Amino acid sequence: MTDPIAFVLAVIGLLATPGPTNTLLAASGAAVGFRRSLHLILAEAAGYLCSILVLAVVLGPATQAWPSFDATLRILCGAYLAYLAWRHWNAVMDGMEVRPVPFARVYVTTLLNPKALVLAFTVVPHLGSGAIAAAAPYLAGLVGLIVLLASCWITVGSWLTAGATGRLRQRWVQRASAGVLGLFAVIISGSAFAG
Repeated sequence: MTDPIAFVLAVIGLLATPGPTNTLLAASGAAVGFRRSLHLILAEAAGYLCSILVLAVVLGPATQAWPSFDATLRILCGAYLAYLAWRHWNAVMDGMEVRPVPFARVYVTTLLNPKALVLAFTVVPHLGSGAIAAAAPYLAGLVGLIVLLASCWITVGSWLTAGATGRLRQRWVQRASAGVLGLFAVIISGSAFAG
């Protein structure tokens, strides 16, 4: 996808849709607000860049050589998302200071995010041929769009609890994000067994 306009539209379409990383960004925005969640944007950008480069350069050839490798990766990603869902559901918020989602959790979730597959193999040009230098302007554009869209997801989360008194509304957002993460865990793991 070498056309810049098509590239931007594809990235926006992909990253604006709900997913595991966006769920965590919104949950952090709901828990601690916009400013205290901003550092998570760096975690998302780093996670996508690392994932895209590893997928294109290392794992792409491995999945072609070993078809079961792809299914195994999907099951492991689904298991990790199920673990995150369980953690979110059981988060104890009574009597404790509400904290932002940890940097490492957003990084690892983004690293395992299936959207990285689409970015690596379909959206970001030149990676399949190993021409990282030719892909650099597209990767820079990707980072800029990540900053913009991640800011939007954090803002959405912070709006969910704006003016909330008490922890009931924050607990609801925490439980809703756990449900979304659980749904993605089932979808991703199930895709490993689909035809």
